Amino acid sequence: MTPRILLIISGGIAAYKSLELVRLLRKRGIAVRAVLTGSAQQFVTPLSLGVLTENPVFTDLFDLKDEQEIGHIQLSRQADLVVVAPATANIIAKMANGIADDLATTLLLATDKPVLAVPAMNVRMWHHRATQRNLVRLHADGVHIMTPDDGAMACGEFGTGRLPEPEAILAEIERLLALPKNSDSLAGQPDFADAPETNTALHGKHILITAGPTHEPIDPVRYIANRSSGKQGFAIAAAAAQAGARVTLVAGPVQLPTPPGVDRIDVQTAREMLSAVETALPADAAIMVAAVADWRTADAADQKLKKDGSGQPAPLALVENPDILATLGRHAHRPALLIGFAAETQQIAEHAQAKLARKGADWIVANDVSGDVMGGENNAVQIVTPSGIETWPVLPKGQVADKLIAKVAHALSARSD
Repeated sequence: MTPRILLIISGGIAAYKSLELVRLLRKRGIAVRAVLTGSAQQFVTPLSLGVLTENPVFTDLFDLKDEQEIGHIQLSRQADLVVVAPATANIIAKMANGIADDLATTLLLATDKPVLAVPAMNVRMWHHRATQRNLVRLHADGVHIMTPDDGAMACGEFGTGRLPEPEAILAEIERLLALPKNSDSLAGQPDFADAPETNTALHGKHILITAGPTHEPIDPVRYIANRSSGKQGFAIAAAAAQAGARVTLVAGPVQLPTPPGVDRIDVQTAREMLSAVETALPADAAIMVAAVADWRTADAADQKLKKDGSGQPAPLALVENPDILATLGRHAHRPALLIGFAAETQQIAEHAQAKLARKGADWIVANDVSGDVMGGENNAVQIVTPSGIETWPVLPKGQVADKLIAKVAHALSARSD
């Protein structure tokens, strides 16, 4: 049966890329029906889309012929996947809050099919707390969300917010539709054609992962942080996705690409990370890799703190941050397998064993960060469980991730037998 996509195009400058996406989808043998919002019609015409899709293009909720047959309900449910690309901050906000005030948002509220949102917007809009809050809600609702690319904006700014390239969107669509690889469909695109085959060790499982540091503001220009690069957590997320899991990655402020097949939520502070983690529950396993700051300032200053000439530093009152791992350990929706990481510089195993009991975790992955582990490419870990300690040699972080995910898959399989 021919796979069917309902493509909703909202009104951003990146809408022009939807034409190339449609071309790639049709070349891949995927049927496409397109919906244009009112704003999108300022960038893309129904005529051009109709020619490429070889189907009528829909723009108006109150097309009387279609609505006599409840056309918007049928349209929302005849596809195998609904794709919103580009997804502006406006349509993301409407999706998150259940607003249905035009054809596109009505379709999204009426559909019972999987939804993929591909955001594209100004960098400041992307990082705005309202947008990030809406993305967390959509993740919790089961919407698949790609992370925008970094780069120059049409407005002249630079940062995260560019629509991913059509080839990357196609690859994600193929993954969600579970289509076999087709070397002819993307000839000359090695990043897709040469992607590793996935396995099914974690098929049907939801794996929740945190990665990177947190930034706790002191004032508008300074913050408390640590040297975590996020590389180990991102490698684990990639390995889990390759094992067939649905992966939610809650990432602190790092400049790393999102692994294929991973739903990513970006946060800044420990409290934001805890909120995102709790919203992402339930999960079959949670792997808390992030190096969360233990402390934050009691009251971050609204303006930059200035030296007063006395030679004395500005007083900083610190309060303890929430303990995300311990919170999950006693949570009503505690994952069946809860794994914490312990970054230590001395008495590695001893500190990890104490942390295991104190946090209510099943495993602690202890690593010695006194060298160049933070930011480096290799890691040496000890897996601490109630039954003992398993020591692994120094390995590239990717291999550590593969070994850990294989161990997770075995543990979850044993628990379900």
